Amino acid sequence: MSWFKRDKPAGEKLPTLETGERRVRTEGLWQKCEGCRQIIWKKDLEANWNVCPKCGSHSRIDAIARLKLLCDDGAYLEFDAGLASSDPLGFVDSKPYRDRLLETQETTNLADALISVAGKLDGRPVHMCSMEPKFIGGSMGSVVGEKIARAIERAIEKRTPLIIVSASGGARMQEGAISLMQMAKISAALMRMDEARLPYISVLTDPTTGGVTASFAMLGDLNIAEPGALIGFAGPRVIEQTIRQKLPEGFQRSEFLLKHGMLDAVVPRLEMKSFLSKSLKFFAG
Repeated sequence: MSWFKRDKPAGEKLPTLETGERRVRTEGLWQKCEGCRQIIWKKDLEANWNVCPKCGSHSRIDAIARLKLLCDDGAYLEFDAGLASSDPLGFVDSKPYRDRLLETQETTNLADALISVAGKLDGRPVHMCSMEPKFIGGSMGSVVGEKIARAIERAIEKRTPLIIVSASGGARMQEGAISLMQMAKISAALMRMDEARLPYISVLTDPTTGGVTASFAMLGDLNIAEPGALIGFAGPRVIEQTIRQKLPEGFQRSEFLLKHGMLDAVVPRLEMKSFLSKSLKFFAG
C-alpha cells in the first residue's frame, strides 16, 4: 500500500518562486570560535570586543578598535597619518611592493601598519601606538619605525607615558635592511625615554613575532600580553625544524612566557584598560 499519492503527473515540475530573494542570507552573520568551536552571533562577538562570551578565547581586533577600547570615550588625536613608504628598494616578489602597498592602503584605509595617537586613559594623558595586523601582516618598515620614534619624542616633550600595542609578523622584508634599522632606532629612542624617567608599557597581542619582539615589544617597563597570544622571534615550526625536537605544549603562547619569566602579566582584553590605569598610577606614585 502506498503511503503517499502523487497529485501531479510524474513528469510535471513543481512551481518555482521567481520573485526577489529566494533564500535567507546568513553569510557573515555567524562566526566559529577558534577556542571552543561554538558558533557565535557575530554582533554579540563584536560587542564583546571579539572575546568569546562562552570560553573567553581572544580573536584579533584591528588597530582602531584597540584604540577605541583603551582611550576614554574612544576619542584620540592622530599623528603622522599621511606617512607612507616610498618603496626604497623597488622590491618585487610575487608582485611589486609599490602595488602591494597601494592595494593594502585601499583595503585598510591606512597609510601604513601603525596608528600613533594622543588621548586619555582614565583621565590620564597618554601617547599610544597601535599596530594593524591586516596591513602586510602588521610588519615593521621605515614608516612604522619613524612613527614610533616620533611618538616617543612627543611623549618625552609632553612628559606623558607611552603605550605601544604590538600585533606584527616582524620586520618588513620588502624594505630589507632599512626595516631592520628600525629596531635600533626605536630602542635608542626608548633609552632616551628611560633617561627622562617616563613609563613605557608594552602590550603584546596575537601575533607579536620577529624583529618587533626582538626590539620594542620586549623593552617595556611592563611587558603584558593578552591570553593565548603567539609571541616569539622565529615561528615554532622553524624552531622545531632547526633543533629537530618537539616543542613543549603551549610554547610561545603568552601563558608559557609568563611562567618562564618573559612577561610581567597576562591580562584579558576586557580588563586591559583597568590594568593599564592601575599600572600608570603605580608609576606616577
